[in-house]
Amino acid sequence: DGTCYFDEKLVDAHGHKGPLSASASIVRGITALAAVSSENLNLPGEKVLGLAKFFLGIGIPGSAKDLYYQIDALSCLESIRGSVPLILSLPATVLSVTKKDQLKVKVSTVLGSAAPPLSVKLMQIFVSGSKDASVIDQKLKFDPENSVHVLETLPTNVDVGNYIFSFEIIFDEPEHKNKYATGGRTRVPIHVTGVIKIDSAEIAILENDLGSVETQKKLDLPGESAVALSANHLQKLRLSFRLTTPSGQVFKPHQAFLKLKHDSGVEHIFVVANSGKKFEIILDFLGLVDKFFYLSGTYDLQLTVGDSVMENSFLQPLGHIELDLPEAPEKAARPPPQPVDMYSRYGPKAEISHIFRVPEKRPPRELSLAFFGLVILPFFGFLAGLFHLRANLKNFPKSIHATFAILFHLGIAAVLSLYALFWFKLDLFTTLKTLGLLGIFLMFVGHKTLSHLASTSAKLKTT
Repeated sequence: DGTCYFDEKLVDAHGHKGPLSASASIVRGITALAAVSSENLNLPGEKVLGLAKFFLGIGIPGSAKDLYYQIDALSCLESIRGSVPLILSLPATVLSVTKKDQLKVKVSTVLGSAAPPLSVKLMQIFVSGSKDASVIDQKLKFDPENSVHVLETLPTNVDVGNYIFSFEIIFDEPEHKNKYATGGRTRVPIHVTGVIKIDSAEIAILENDLGSVETQKKLDLPGESAVALSANHLQKLRLSFRLTTPSGQVFKPHQAFLKLKHDSGVEHIFVVANSGKKFEIILDFLGLVDKFFYLSGTYDLQLTVGDSVMENSFLQPLGHIELDLPEAPEKAARPPPQPVDMYSRYGPKAEISHIFRVPEKRPPRELSLAFFGLVILPFFGFLAGLFHLRANLKNFPKSIHATFAILFHLGIAAVLSLYALFWFKLDLFTTLKTLGLLGIFLMFVGHKTLSHLASTSAKLKTT
């Protein structure tokens, strides 16, 4: 088994195998038997084609081993004697009647090799969800440059909708029937889309008793419509429009809803029903006051029309209507609580702009420097006085004790500098923490200095 060499070591070569490896082993065995057998195995074409579609329908497997099994099985099916499967595929299964797309069919082997000379016929067309079928029996034109069979125009009975096309492969040379397997007719789902025409769209306010039109306005669908209506609980709202396919047939979309949304967030959705040749909905506000929770005020109108084959599906605001409903009785139902917008609740909040006090105007720089000079002038006077009075420094410690004395005075200077930094820059906590460390240092060097002075004074008194 070639997959045993994907790993560095040969382990579990005969262990458990998945469905892909088991199916590939069966295909490999059938191919080997057909190669050594002198007689034709007469394999059913639909079975061989089913195996080919199984391996092609897997796509790209999730592991290298499964990819090996897939490619190995497809290569065996490519070379099986007497039953080489031919795959009929469509480059596009969505066709637009508005754009006049062409139906293209490609026939090839499982690995994409060219098929023998053949032709493709469109035999039948089924409407999805119905057993009715149209017999076409039309041969597709072969395009040798792109190797595809082309149906230039769709049959006239094909309109917007979902269909199932039935194709049949016919060989140009009869002996190819014994070499290739086609599996009979091939059915392919086709989605035919188009632009739906919307006309006769109007919205009106009717009198409840007489049914006469009080207010009527035309709508541009899809487009920009902004109507402003008003009604009370004794009147009705009517909305109607027509939908037609490009061929002029009545179109019934999968979705057609009218939504009314109150200013408080309460929404009401109504299905717009098909009444023959047009879609129409009539809202009798007298019978809807309970459903509307007796909420008067402005209701936004929104129309939704959509279908998978409708190229111009739309969700369009129509405007608003002012409803004047009676007061709610005591036992009337309350509007349901509206869900909280998660973005407004957990999203980023608005930035808070702080307004700080405008700093007071500072004096001129020259005045500040003059004041600083006057403040430090007494210090220089103090130094001059010490020099003039010839201060006695004979008792200043000497030798190693002089070091502690100098450190003590430097510590005092550091504490004064710390006070200055606290005034200009530092905060209280930083100042107290630093002052604590300096205090411990001053206690140590101060104790050493004072002990030396005390011992020196005691010696002088004894002598």
